Amino acid sequence: MSSKKPLLLLSLCLVFCFACVYIVVPADLIATPTLQSVSGWTGMVTGFEETETQGTRIYISLRNSTNDWSAMKAVENEPAILLTSSGSKTECPIVIVGTGKHRIAPGFQIRGFTGGTRKEPEKQLLYVECPVSEIAAGSNLSLSYQYIVGAYDLHVPSIEIKKEMLLNLDQVESALVYPFDDSSMVVVNKMGDKISAINNFSLILTEAMRSDTGLELLWKAENPSDYPNYVHIGEPPVLGNDGIIYGYYVDPSIADATIALPKDESEWTTSVLVPADVTGLYIMVSVETRQSKYFINHVIDISDK
Repeated sequence: MSSKKPLLLLSLCLVFCFACVYIVVPADLIATPTLQSVSGWTGMVTGFEETETQGTRIYISLRNSTNDWSAMKAVENEPAILLTSSGSKTECPIVIVGTGKHRIAPGFQIRGFTGGTRKEPEKQLLYVECPVSEIAAGSNLSLSYQYIVGAYDLHVPSIEIKKEMLLNLDQVESALVYPFDDSSMVVVNKMGDKISAINNFSLILTEAMRSDTGLELLWKAENPSDYPNYVHIGEPPVLGNDGIIYGYYVDPSIADATIALPKDESEWTTSVLVPADVTGLYIMVSVETRQSKYFINHVIDISDK
């Protein structure tokens, strides 16, 4: 037998032996796939206020310019830096800038969120405080922030992207329109529309009613399967014409869900505290889709409520 034949047989064996070998990557090494973020978040200065300690509070609004759903926050324990035209730098240790963990639709903009605690929520405006009595002309404010984009997967961490935001303190925006700068960047659902959910469910917002303290949202899930099941949506927040995210953040994966029997429907209500004078409301709802504890975000227009 030619010496080449054993070598050929050995090569074929190796090919077939390893053809079905695959590598399992641990879940903690996988990150949720996301769209490529182009420009991150945009910050806008909206005003100044003297503090009780003779410092200056700089109010800020944020626009989601990532082209995807995104949550952002200032980097913890890292001061903002006040930069003057002469080159001097001042650390500004109080930095309250972010979305309160909520994912916001692209093109939407905010100036605050619901902070405090779940039992005692409170409105939290976005600002930076600097220990100077006045801001010199030609000054800028630099702050570090981090954000995530795309769907939320409980089992797979999202990639955090870190960027710097530079704000021109001579440029004050006094005519911003909330809750969005450009709504064409996202599909906006209407009340009554069917939203696809896990296990071929359909999620429907059937009613949005004003109450003494805010809003009551009535939801319905249609179960076409032969098995009892449910869909998680958490406690969806709303965003209106004052630029505040109303609704304390609750991880949708751990919130209660109502079971729908086979070939049947389930109904439940969520509530959110919203002042009566806030109008132009939009719901930001995270819907369990594709697989367990994987959430895709949707906007629902209830601006007529």
